[in-house]
Amino acid sequence: MNSQNSLFFLQKFIQNPKQIGSLWPSSRFLSKKMIQQVEWNEVGAIAELGSGTGVITREIKPRVSEQAKVFLFENEEKMRRGLQIEFPEFLCCQNAVHLMNVINQHGIQQLDCIISGLPFFNFSTEFREKLLNQVENSLKPGGLFIAFQYSLQMKKQLSERFEMEKILYVPLNFPPAFVYVCRRRRRNEYNIGC
Repeated sequence: MNSQNSLFFLQKFIQNPKQIGSLWPSSRFLSKKMIQQVEWNEVGAIAELGSGTGVITREIKPRVSEQAKVFLFENEEKMRRGLQIEFPEFLCCQNAVHLMNVINQHGIQQLDCIISGLPFFNFSTEFREKLLNQVENSLKPGGLFIAFQYSLQMKKQLSERFEMEKILYVPLNFPPAFVYVCRRRRRNEYNIGC
């Protein structure tokens, strides 16, 4: 992570803290902890939500197969342009609230994995619900959803939607972060009342 990217990130946080969610980009310790949870040999289609300056994307690139479809979602225009330049082989998209439409337009019905750096708890309840619906519906049954947050405030909401495999604490990040490792429930895992 170069200092120019870090300063740009800080500037964007000051302008719009709810959208950016952190003063500083994710550390390599956080990035590595997240990507270590993925079974890369099983990934044919993956999305990264809130790609920012590409810290986690740089960890994804050497691990994903050349045949895999990779979707990067970043709402901030300058960051998105930077991603397009650095990762021309990946599809750079604007708003994760259109996740399902975007992947379907590119011939993908469901994703194997979604990695997220979005600050879910900063969003309005309505927008957060829309995003989580998109995540849940776009993942294949048994697909992985890995998200980092700076608190445990999303634990209950994510547990209601996904099978919560584990929560990892990453102290070597500013601020320290929690990595939620979730899996979309398979159909027979839903509690269906008679």
